[in-house]
Amino acid sequence: MTPPLPPPRRPRGFWAFIRSLGRGINVVRLVIINLLFFTLLFVVFLAIVGGLAGGRMARTLQNDSVLVLKPQGQLVEQYSIDPLQRTLDGLSGNEPKQVQLRDIVGAIDAAAKDKRITRIVLLPDDLQGGGFAALREVGAALDRFRATGKPVIVWAVNLDQGQYYLAAHADRVLIDPQGGVMLTGLADYRLFYKNLLDKLGVDVHLFRVGQFKSAAEPYILEQASPEAKQADSYWLGGLWDQYLAEVATLRKIDPATLRDDIDNLPQTIASTQGDLAQLALNEHLVDGLATRADLIAMLRKEGVPADDKGHSFRQVDQTRYLASQTSSPGGFEPGVAIVVAEGEIAGGKQSPGSIGGESTAALIRQAREDRKTKALVLRVNSPGGEVFAAEQIRREVQMTRDAGIPVVVSMGDVAASGGYWISMNANKIFAEPNTITGSIGIFGLYYSIPNTLAKFGVQSDGVATGPMAGAFDITRALDPKVGAVIQAIINKGYHDFVGNVATARGKSYDAINAIAQGRVWTGQQALDRGLVDQLGGLGNAVADAASLAKLGSDYPVRYVEPPAGGFQRFLLGLNQSASVRILQSWGLRLPNWVAQMPALAPELQLLRTAKAGTPNIYVDCLCSPH
Repeated sequence: MTPPLPPPRRPRGFWAFIRSLGRGINVVRLVIINLLFFTLLFVVFLAIVGGLAGGRMARTLQNDSVLVLKPQGQLVEQYSIDPLQRTLDGLSGNEPKQVQLRDIVGAIDAAAKDKRITRIVLLPDDLQGGGFAALREVGAALDRFRATGKPVIVWAVNLDQGQYYLAAHADRVLIDPQGGVMLTGLADYRLFYKNLLDKLGVDVHLFRVGQFKSAAEPYILEQASPEAKQADSYWLGGLWDQYLAEVATLRKIDPATLRDDIDNLPQTIASTQGDLAQLALNEHLVDGLATRADLIAMLRKEGVPADDKGHSFRQVDQTRYLASQTSSPGGFEPGVAIVVAEGEIAGGKQSPGSIGGESTAALIRQAREDRKTKALVLRVNSPGGEVFAAEQIRREVQMTRDAGIPVVVSMGDVAASGGYWISMNANKIFAEPNTITGSIGIFGLYYSIPNTLAKFGVQSDGVATGPMAGAFDITRALDPKVGAVIQAIINKGYHDFVGNVATARGKSYDAINAIAQGRVWTGQQALDRGLVDQLGGLGNAVADAASLAKLGSDYPVRYVEPPAGGFQRFLLGLNQSASVRILQSWGLRLPNWVAQMPALAPELQLLRTAKAGTPNIYVDCLCSPH
C-alpha cells in the first residue's frame, strides 16, 4: 500500500509575502475592472432610458397641459455642480441645488409657442436666490408667454422679495392662508475680521487706488468706512427704487404706498393680528388665499383636465418638458456663439461656475477659431478677482474683435471690477437696470505673520545679500520700502484699468477716473455715465450681435462650453455622492448654517487663491445685496 503523500509545504518568508501580495493585487484588479464595467453599463443604461423617455415624452405630451415650473436652488448662468452629482441627486430623490437660467427661460419661450400648453403654474417657494437681473430675465420670459394670451398663475406658501419679484409677473398670485409675503428692503452687511486677525497676530497690508474701493476693508477695519457706506447707499438705493417701481407697475400699486407698507410692517401687521397672508391680500400683493387643493380645484373648474389618476390636473414639469423638445443644433450654418463667464476670476483653469484666466480665454479662442462663429456674446456674471486672469480674458475679447467677429457683452446680476475689466473691449455692452457694475478700482493684499510666530516664542532672523532679498518672507514684518514698491504696482494697475476703459469707451482718462475710484453703480446708473451702451437682457445682446454680423433674422445660437469631465471625474462624483448619502443615512448632517457660511462671508473667497509671500492683486467687488 502506497503511503499517503505528505501535505504540500506552504512557502514562508519573503516569497510567501510576494505571492500573497500578487493574489491581493489580482483581486483588486478584478474588482476595479468589474466596477468600471458595471459603471459604464449603468451610464449606457441611463442614456438609453433617457433617450427612450424623451422620445416617449415627445409623443405623449397631451393637449390642454399645464407647464409647472418649480425652480429649486440657486438661479445660475452655468452649473457649477458636477453633472453626475446632479444625475444622482435626481435618481435618489434629492432636490437639485441649482437651476440654469437658460433652461427655465427656454422652457417658458417654448411653451409660449406650444399649442399643447395652455398656461403656466409657477411654484417659487424653493427658489433660493439669483440676483435681480437673472430674475428679471425670467420675468421677461413670463411676460412674453402672457402676451400670447396664456395665463401665468403663481402659488406659494411663503414668498421672499426675490421670489416675489418673479411672482409679480403673473396674472394671479395665490398664497396659502398660513403663508405670507415678506418684503423688507435691501441690505449689504459684511463681516469684519481686524480684531480676529490682531488676536492671531496676522498683519494684513492693504494697498489700493480708488476712494470707494472697499472690498478689502474687512481685513483692516472694524467697521465699514464712511466712503463705503456712502457709495453702497447710492447703488443699493438705486436697486431698491427700481424694485419698487417694477413691482408697483406690475401689481398696479402706487410705489410710495408700497414703500410705506414695507417700511411700516411692524405697525401694519397688527391690523391683521399677525396674519401675513391676510396682510398681503389687504395690500394687494396677492390676488387670493388658496391651499394646494384649492389651486387644483380652481384649475379643474377653469377647464384643465384631470391627470391620469384623477387626483390633480394634467401637467408637465420643466425637466420632462425640455426633454420633449427637439432642438436643432444649427448644422454648419453661421451663427452666434455664447461664452458664459460666471463666478470669481482666478488664474489658470477653473471648473464651470467660476472663471479661469486660461480656461475662459480658451473658450473665447475656441469660439473665434470656429468658422461657424460670426458673432460672440460674452455673458458676464462676476464680481471680479485676480488682475492677470482678467487681463488674459480681455485680450481674447480684443483679439476676437480684431479678427472681424463682433463681440457683445451681456451683463447679468453682477459685472463689476474684474467683471467690468473683461467686458470693456466689447463692441457693445448690455446691462439690466438692476445689474451691479462699475467698481473700477484695484487693490492688493499682503499677509505677514511675525507677530503670530512671536506668540509661540518663535522669531525670524538671518542675513541677506541686499535690502530687497527676503523682503517677501511672511515671517518678517513688511519693510516700508517694500510697501512703497507694492503701492507703485497698484497705482500702475489702476492707471491701466482706467486708461483701458477710457480708450474702449471713447472718453478721456479724467472722465473715466471721475466715475471710477472703485465706485459701484447699477445698470441704469452706469448707462447714465456711459459705462454701458444699452439696457436689456441676454436675448437683446444676442439679437444685437447677430445684427452687427449681418446674420439676418434666422440664425443658430450655441453655447461654447468645456467638454464633459473624464472618467476620473465621474468616479470622483460617484464616490462623493455615495459618501454623502451614507453619512446622511447614519444621521450625520452638518447644520444648515454651515452650508450658508460661504454666502455669509464672501470676503473669505479672496483667501481661496491667495498666495503666501507675494502681493495678491485683485479687481474685485464684494457687492451683493440681500
